Amino acid sequence: MARVIEAGSPVNLTSSGAVSANAGALIGFYVASTTSGTIVLRNGGSGGTAISGTITPAVGYHAFPCTFTAGCYATIANTLNVTFFYANEAGLP
Repeated sequence: MARVIEAGSPVNLTSSGAVSANAGALIGFYVASTTSGTIVLRNGGSGGTAISGTITPAVGYHAFPCTFTAGCYATIANTLNVTFFYANEAGLP
């Protein structure tokens, strides 16, 4: 049976950085502001495997349910204020 995750801890980024160093699940992200900002999500750190193409999000909430085995890293370009909602594996049911 698949787990349903509806809540996660918020992590705000305005430049490239780790959403979490732990395995877990990304629920989605909220873009507060952007000026041609882009995101590439990676499994692991900055040199990890890209699990998304280049995302150019609009302001607002974006569901993006996916799992990460080695933590989640977001490579951000241009101007972007984004809050990710992430559930660490230890906190999953």
